[in-house]
Amino acid sequence: MTLSGVFVPLVTPFDTAGGVALDAVERLAHEVLEDGAAGIVALGTTGEPGSLTADERRSVLDVVGAVCRERSAPLIVGASTQDALDALDGTGAAAALAVVPPFVRPGEDGVVAHFAHLTGPVPLVVYHIPYRTGQALSVGALRRIAALPHVVGIKHAVGGIDADTVDLLADPPADFAVLGGDDVVISPLLALGAHGAILASAHFATGRFAELVEAWRTDVVRARDLGGRLAALSASVFTAPNPTVVKALLHAQGRIPTPDVRLPLLAADDALVAEAVRESKNW
Repeated sequence: MTLSGVFVPLVTPFDTAGGVALDAVERLAHEVLEDGAAGIVALGTTGEPGSLTADERRSVLDVVGAVCRERSAPLIVGASTQDALDALDGTGAAAALAVVPPFVRPGEDGVVAHFAHLTGPVPLVVYHIPYRTGQALSVGALRRIAALPHVVGIKHAVGGIDADTVDLLADPPADFAVLGGDDVVISPLLALGAHGAILASAHFATGRFAELVEAWRTDVVRARDLGGRLAALSASVFTAPNPTVVKALLHAQGRIPTPDVRLPLLAADDALVAEAVRESKNW
């Protein structure tokens, strides 16, 4: 299995009583797949899984899983522990998104050993985001992780395009998907050969992000223009901690019942939301 295209990491909408708005979850899942997303990520960091109860997480997974089955779309589920991974048995998930162990900084050998040990009913997409985990990984370590038989890809979010990124994509591992996770620089990452992306900003202009992936394969001039304009959209929804602006914009568009987030997140500043609303009208 080689994952490709744009995957949307769904937000978890809340209703006016503070509960999970499962009808809005279902509607969003249908919308993004209808608009061209290759698949969906459920319970990724954009979905605020740490603020959800176990029952809420299961309900979200049930709803999104049903939509993906109906539309024959791959579902990736955030699962970074052995228990969470084992719980995906029978859910229909195509893969688990497992973050590099955060905070402890176990070193490259420790990270590789961790992912060698973390096995379960579905393959892994490793989430490499060193500015959050505190753990850098060289291209050598990334290649060692890619060689693990149950690891099928990486969400690569190192904060830009560095030398290790260039090295990895100059000679990509076979049968291993590199999915960009830094929204603003997804276009240059695709230009280097990334297979696709996991993008919170693709809640909006989903079809254009899908078009961007294809354009870098077939029409470079179109890709450069489209990528630059989409970067402005992405920048506008990342002016405050994710997913605060994303949810505020979805609410402004009438797509979710409230813009609410749960602590430790706070609502985005009105001025930042207004700028995102203005930028979204270009699409």
